[in-house]
Amino acid sequence: MASPDQDLAPVLDKDGVRLTVDDTLATVTLTNPAKRNAQSPALWRALTEAGRLLPGSVRVVVLRGEGRSFSAGLDRQMFTPEGIPGEPSFIELARRDDAGLDATIAEFQEAFTWWRRNDIVSIAAVQGHAIGAGFQLALGCDLRVVADDVQFAMRETSLGLVPDLTGTHPLVGLVGYARALEICATGRFVGAAEAVASGLANVAVPGDQLDDAVRDLASALLGAPRDAVVETKALLRGAADRTYDEQRAAERAAQARRLRDLAGVGE
Repeated sequence: MASPDQDLAPVLDKDGVRLTVDDTLATVTLTNPAKRNAQSPALWRALTEAGRLLPGSVRVVVLRGEGRSFSAGLDRQMFTPEGIPGEPSFIELARRDDAGLDATIAEFQEAFTWWRRNDIVSIAAVQGHAIGAGFQLALGCDLRVVADDVQFAMRETSLGLVPDLTGTHPLVGLVGYARALEICATGRFVGAAEAVASGLANVAVPGDQLDDAVRDLASALLGAPRDAVVETKALLRGAADRTYDEQRAAERAAQARRLRDLAGVGE
């Protein structure tokens, strides 16, 4: 795929992550195609930093991976006894007390959480493999546009682990409990057609049209007034945790804010 941000000076470019900003649109690119954008703690720290560095002007964030794969999951070196130099190995993590282990995983998860902030809409542009941590990173975004060669898979359970990078909640919300359990417990691949049919992806396009499709979607999102999008996103994100009557009340409150803002009337 051609890089849509190649002519922009990067705000961040390290540890396999590049952030570029073009006014209201930001692009976060995974930049290690030789390793199929394998993930590591250093990459997660860079992703977290990218979220913190987003200017307030940004309304839409596109997440993409260079090369043939979006992200093939964890760097395999993390599974070796010695792990990645300078990073805790799995054995070292297992030896930490409950509080220490919990804090470490929570730090890892931060790279996957900021994409759902109410002040932005995030789009994952996914081609090729999106496995394990790669699958969960795509799930961290609000929307997913996929190439017709996409292959999602959640392999953690097959390795004796669980998906712990915030992917389980959005996966169940998108495809339902039974299908989510089957996908995770079997570790099988989910292709483009099934991804769209199950609600996992918004749309699938030929690989050479992925960037254009994402660009068109971003433009459509930017066409709506920002405050209305922010309020609508907050309403929809909170709907599952509210009763019907609570959601009705939330709609009324949000609409009151919008009407007063549009009319220039203070609270």
